[in-house]
Amino acid sequence: MKKFLALLALAILPLTVAAHGPSPQKVEKTITIKAPPAKVWAIVKDFGNMQAWHPAIASDKLEKKGEETFRTLTLKSGGEIYEKLRSADDKDMKLKYEIVSGVAPVADYNSFMTVTSGPGAGESTVTWVGRFYRTYKLNPPIPAGQDDETAVKFVTDVYDAGLAGLKKAAENSK
Repeated sequence: MKKFLALLALAILPLTVAAHGPSPQKVEKTITIKAPPAKVWAIVKDFGNMQAWHPAIASDKLEKKGEETFRTLTLKSGGEIYEKLRSADDKDMKLKYEIVSGVAPVADYNSFMTVTSGPGAGESTVTWVGRFYRTYKLNPPIPAGQDDETAVKFVTDVYDAGLAGLKKAAENSK
């Protein structure tokens, strides 16, 4: 009987491994900016003004729904992304938000940005972290453009361009 149960377990195990669905993904990017943390934080925490520093954003519309704050990002490449502000902590200089809907090829996207003192005097370190899943949540075959690689590339490109734009905005403003 024990041998039968062991064989049954071995026969079922491959099926359970294949049935797990998508794996969580994470992108983390960091940049040093030659501007004091308070100045950089003032730019980051302005949830309704991302177009001022992110080169991919054509416009940013802020709206309140009760106690909650949302923004609609209109992309220069077309399409919109609707996001919800989860928190903006002035003490820890940490902004948390999530994507509610839109053209981003991700699902269950949650992100945060932190601003801390940089390595040198008058410098800041900005870290942008996102956790998410691919758009297609079922098992293979995965449709083109809804896979892990597409999701990670999209977020990586957004962060790289955004951090470069934030650096330029913070270092060039008075």
